Amino acid sequence: MRTRIKFCGLVRPEDVDTAVALGVDALGFVFYPKSPRVLTPEQARALRRRLPSYVSAVGLFVNETAARVVATADEVGLDVLQFHGDETPEQCHASTPKDLVFWRAVRMRGSGDLLESLTRYERAEALLLDSFSDGFGGSGKGFDWSWIPAQRSMPLVLSGGLDAESVGAAILAVKPMAVDVSSGIQGADARIKDKAKMERFVAAVIEADAGANARGA
Repeated sequence: MRTRIKFCGLVRPEDVDTAVALGVDALGFVFYPKSPRVLTPEQARALRRRLPSYVSAVGLFVNETAARVVATADEVGLDVLQFHGDETPEQCHASTPKDLVFWRAVRMRGSGDLLESLTRYERAEALLLDSFSDGFGGSGKGFDWSWIPAQRSMPLVLSGGLDAESVGAAILAVKPMAVDVSSGIQGADARIKDKAKMERFVAAVIEADAGANARGA
């Protein structure tokens, strides 16, 4: 078993290069205008060129028009679309080109939110679980992992307040397909990532996976 890692909200070339060197599986680029980590398609395209073929580019959108999402995905070269707003299943499908997949973010207030989303967004490749907040995009806060059932019909990406100190326990408790972090690796401000925090986060995931695999041996 290996938990995949997504770093989100990257805006600097040096942070992208560090993530790639650490073996991160996916990088998230934010296209939500109200986010402090927002990028233009031109900026994101320049960062996308730094990614090897084995690192996925994920685009985060909030209540964007289908035409704009499709155009941005094509211009940047995105691999995955991540919807964080009020998008219905039909809007997610209409915004996703046939050669791409989408993840649906679920703002968790209780176990019912996940159960409902598993049914409504059955065509999503995965559900990304974050804590509920009044705003959109990542919350930077955790939620009660006991709301997540052990048996589920779709891969889960776990987000919400994760950092190097909490991600190991999260992996052991939830066993997600992937973990997603942004503020937990933040540096001096929202548009800077801290290299040491990035390194510690990856090390913590590897250690948790090793422990989980040892228990299962």
